[in-house]
Amino acid sequence: MGYRVAVVGATGAVGQEMIRQLERSVLPIDELIPMASARSAGKTVEFRGQAVVVREATPEAFAGVDLALFSAGGSTSRALAREAVRRGAIVVDNSSAFRMEPDVPLVVPEVNAEALAEHKGLIANPNCSTIQMVVALHPLRVRYGIKRVIVSTYQAVSGAGARATAALREESGKWLAGEGYVPEALPVASLPVKYPIADNVIPQIDRFEPNGFTFEEMKMVRETQKIFGDPSIEVAATCVRVPVTVGHSEAVTVEFERPPASLEEVVDALRAAKGVVVWDDPTAQRYPTPMLVRGERDVYVGRIRRDLVRENVLHLWIVADNLVKGAAWNAVEIAETLEARGLLGRA
Repeated sequence: MGYRVAVVGATGAVGQEMIRQLERSVLPIDELIPMASARSAGKTVEFRGQAVVVREATPEAFAGVDLALFSAGGSTSRALAREAVRRGAIVVDNSSAFRMEPDVPLVVPEVNAEALAEHKGLIANPNCSTIQMVVALHPLRVRYGIKRVIVSTYQAVSGAGARATAALREESGKWLAGEGYVPEALPVASLPVKYPIADNVIPQIDRFEPNGFTFEEMKMVRETQKIFGDPSIEVAATCVRVPVTVGHSEAVTVEFERPPASLEEVVDALRAAKGVVVWDDPTAQRYPTPMLVRGERDVYVGRIRRDLVRENVLHLWIVADNLVKGAAWNAVEIAETLEARGLLGRA
């Protein structure tokens, strides 16, 4: 018997990618149940060559659902995720609504799959930038221990939604044509001050917190510590929106507790890690870029360098598709891991 799987936010960019990843998944699926807001109900999505009608996401719609993947924003998750659990579904939520709740596992399967055993029906999918960073750092943390991480991100506009992606395309066309335009989408659509993204970078993702860091930056701090199970790891992030449609990049400096014996040892550890691909050849000028990794499930690492002064410090360049590994595939991979461990029975 297969599962009845709901995708909440099925008409959005991540929801559509979740459906594509489910098509590629090894999960036995008897029925896909796409859900969205009342405004999108009645539309269709394609799954395995068939058009499937989108239903309105309501508490009652989850009756009989085994697995629900949520990607419809925090307010929808807060309103409906626990309702789905009450009706017997296991929920994997892509929003930030539950990530830091103590009884909700925050999971990247390559890093902390064991946390799934503690789920109570609700599992949180981490932030896209956090996911790719911890996947790359995990094999090194196991070998050398991590004291501190400093990360600067270069994040695609698709991470801010369809409106921001459309803004990049529209603004770029008008900028190239020498036409004027009024920016409307970034850095945060709901805030009054807006900056253009065409021919620009914006050093703000999400709202500022009282400490001067943005919520996105603090997500990376808190989520990294929770996933690694170590609040002593120091993390400092600067998150920047760049004029790229898909694919997040990160420049990461990591300080280890124990220095690696050699750079070759580091590369070998990364190559052996699940979900990591090393592209690092300075002679051939080979390294990952967002365009090259688009559509891929893995996390790509390049520009691997030892620090010029401190032997226990390493510098890395980390790139991944934020819609795939940073969201949809990580959620589906969580579901596959639950299935493999016998944990995907009804909650």
